[in-house]
Amino acid sequence: MKTIGAHVSAAGGVDQAVSRATEIGANAFALFTKNQRQWKAKPLEEATIEAFKAACREQGFGPAQILPHDSYLINLGHPEQDALAKSRAAFLDECQRCEQLGLTLLNFHPGSHLKKISERDCLARIAESINQAHAATQFVVAVIENTAGQGSNLGFRFEQLAEIIDQVDDKSRVGACIDTCHAFAAGYDLRTEADAVAMLDAFESVVGVQYLRGMHLNDAKSEFASRVDRHHSLGKGNIGLPGFTALMRDARTDGIPLILETVEPEIWPEEIQWLRDQQRAD
Repeated sequence: MKTIGAHVSAAGGVDQAVSRATEIGANAFALFTKNQRQWKAKPLEEATIEAFKAACREQGFGPAQILPHDSYLINLGHPEQDALAKSRAAFLDECQRCEQLGLTLLNFHPGSHLKKISERDCLARIAESINQAHAATQFVVAVIENTAGQGSNLGFRFEQLAEIIDQVDDKSRVGACIDTCHAFAAGYDLRTEADAVAMLDAFESVVGVQYLRGMHLNDAKSEFASRVDRHHSLGKGNIGLPGFTALMRDARTDGIPLILETVEPEIWPEEIQWLRDQQRAD
C-alpha cells in the first residue's frame, strides 16, 4: 500500500498538521514539531501531545505514515566542537519531541564539513551524533535524507549514506529518505521510468532497501547533476512525470511515507490523487 501526503504546516499546534493533511486527501504527512529556523522551542505541553495523538487516532494516521523533519539549523557533522555540541543537543531535543508524540521516525539532513575537515571525518561525526542521540532516547529512528550536494553538504551520494549507516551501532534505528529532486541534482537520473527504477536499484545495491524509510517526491527546477537544490511541482520541472509513475508502481516504495515538498501547496490534492492513479497499470 502507498501512503502519500505532503509536508504540512503545524502552525497553531502540531495537532493542526493532522487536519491539514486530512484536508488534502493525504494518508501520510510530514511536519516540523518546532520552528525549523530556531534553535530552541518551548517544551511540548501535555495537552498538545494528547491533542496530536487523538487527532492521529481519529484520522487513522499511525507512526509509519508520519515523517517529521528536524530543524534546518542542525549540522551533525560540524567541524567545530562548540557548534557540533549545539547541533547534537538540538537534534536530541527533536528526537525527544518525536518520542513524546509517539512518532517513530525523524528525517534530517546529514551535515556539512564546511571545507574544514575531510568528508570521512564529517561522515564519522554524523554517525557518532546519531549514536549519541540513540543512547539518550528509546525508539525513534534517525532517517538520513540524501542531499543535492550543494556547497559542502554531504549525503548526496548513496555511498555516503551507506558509510554513515555502517558506523551507527543500532542498525534498527537508522534509515534513509530519498528526495527525488536532491537525487536528480546529485546525478541520479529520474527522467524515464527505467531511470527511476535504476535509481532504486542503485540505492538497494549500495545502501540496502531495508533502510528506505521514506521518500520526498519533488520535481526539480535545477538541472541534472547541477548539485543545486530547487524543488518544483510534479511534471513542471526537469524530471518530468514518467519517473514518478515508475516509483509509484515499484513495490519498494510500499508502506513508507511518500511526501510532497513541491512548491504549490494549493495543488497538493491534485498531485496526491495523480500519484495514487499511477499505481494502476495502463
